[in-house]
Amino acid sequence: MSNLRDAVGLCVPYGKANSQYETEFEPATGTVWGYFNPRGTACYSLGLLKDILAHDQALAANGARVDVEGAMHEVNYYVTGSRVPRVFNLGGDLALFVLLIKARDRDALAHYARLCIDNMYPRTQNFFSPTLTKIALVQGDALGGGFECALASDLIVAEESAQLGFPEILFNLFPGMGAYSLLARRIGMRAAEELILSGRILPAAKLHELGVVDILAKDSEGQTAVRTWIATNAKRRNGMQAAFRARKHVHPVTREELDAITNVWVDAAFRLQDRDLKMMGRIVRAQMRRTEFGTVTDVTAEALAEERLAAAV
Repeated sequence: MSNLRDAVGLCVPYGKANSQYETEFEPATGTVWGYFNPRGTACYSLGLLKDILAHDQALAANGARVDVEGAMHEVNYYVTGSRVPRVFNLGGDLALFVLLIKARDRDALAHYARLCIDNMYPRTQNFFSPTLTKIALVQGDALGGGFECALASDLIVAEESAQLGFPEILFNLFPGMGAYSLLARRIGMRAAEELILSGRILPAAKLHELGVVDILAKDSEGQTAVRTWIATNAKRRNGMQAAFRARKHVHPVTREELDAITNVWVDAAFRLQDRDLKMMGRIVRAQMRRTEFGTVTDVTAEALAEERLAAAV
């Protein structure tokens, strides 16, 4: 490994084989690159959530260090991206939600919600390390839980063609795994609520204007933008990380807050009507077409068009 320490851009794969969350370590900068690589629809399936959690729990347990080729290495930066073309993450497993709500299996839905918070909370706390900076690299759609994951980072880098938003209000629900807490801390409660309740999916450029996206990169240049930012800020990393840590004292996010909001989400989910579940199903079908065939450019617009067609019949 020592011969790679000064070679910026050279990364070494590590972690569990066949994981839906692929990880690489860049020794020169102390950067972990984590990539969603889901099987099937690019959403937070139980399998993907468990694979992410296994990696992140080990990272936290080892004091923000990772085991690469039998040696422990300190992590300075943790970048989260995606292997799925034009998709960061499409959010919660809506197909599972429909199944559990129809079966009236509250315990299973609550378990899913807690697993999401098990993933989200350590990210909001920088894995309990005072010297680790989290970066979201958004090179495609980040919807619902995908957007929440990006918001849990210290820095959001998004490419111009990326779209981000919370479509949950379209099926009469709200994003309950951190969106309200994290977005309100970035742009204020009123603006956060307006965005959540609008259901709008916005281009990265607009969210950059609003102060949600920190760095707007040209398409295919997101990774370069991340590396440029890391190199530019390397000499002041200690002060920068301390400032990010201070931010968390000014606007702390507690596990209790996140858990309480997920309870509200579960309660609301079990009040959904058949028409709401049908819309959820339409979004699932649009997600599948986007993931499998790449024929859908806007998941929510596709679902709304299907709804209008059904109403006209």
